[in-house]
Amino acid sequence: MRIASLTRQSLVDWPGKVAAVVFTRGCNFRCGFCHNPSLVLPQLMNSEPDIPEKEIFDYLEKRKDWLDGVVITGGEPTVHKDLDIFLQTIGKIGMAIKLDTNGTNPEILESLFHRNLVDFVAMDIKTVLSEKHYARITPNISRVQVEKMIRSVQLIRQSGAGYQFRTTVIPGIHSMEITEQLTSRYRDDPYVFQPFKQSGIDGILSDYIHSTHI
Repeated sequence: MRIASLTRQSLVDWPGKVAAVVFTRGCNFRCGFCHNPSLVLPQLMNSEPDIPEKEIFDYLEKRKDWLDGVVITGGEPTVHKDLDIFLQTIGKIGMAIKLDTNGTNPEILESLFHRNLVDFVAMDIKTVLSEKHYARITPNISRVQVEKMIRSVQLIRQSGAGYQFRTTVIPGIHSMEITEQLTSRYRDDPYVFQPFKQSGIDGILSDYIHSTHI
């Protein structure tokens, strides 16, 4: 696993729980309003050394009686082939696990569910699940990825694990018509709209996309 950083204690990343947060490097999306471009863009990902897995495990072992669980986020954690081994080790420590994902790797999700390696999954629903709509946010989207995300939604619903679908509402992208479609589509699910938070790094990835024509 390529690990960029560790938040040792968070009260907001897993509602109702005190959790450590592990940020992985790498993502298969190029969302123009990404808040973590240093975890996504190749030329930025390698600017700082990775955190050794052992450092993460040692910390969790020491704090397992004080933390409710661990959040694995990114980037996109499911791009890492050894994600299951990493989660299995955390599980052996005795920690509950929440996974954040964009849903593009349903095969990995299915395997994790089958092996009971995750307790909660939060899937980002960027917008209406279609190439046309997703292309406004991440221009490198493909039809196959959309199909995979639709499959992930089904798997998550049927998994028996806790879950949440969530959409970050971006001004100029999410019209009232789109939010109404999303509200209707996920009305029977734990689903939330998140406000877009402006920051000093907004636009870095957008500028990169336009300059490299991804």
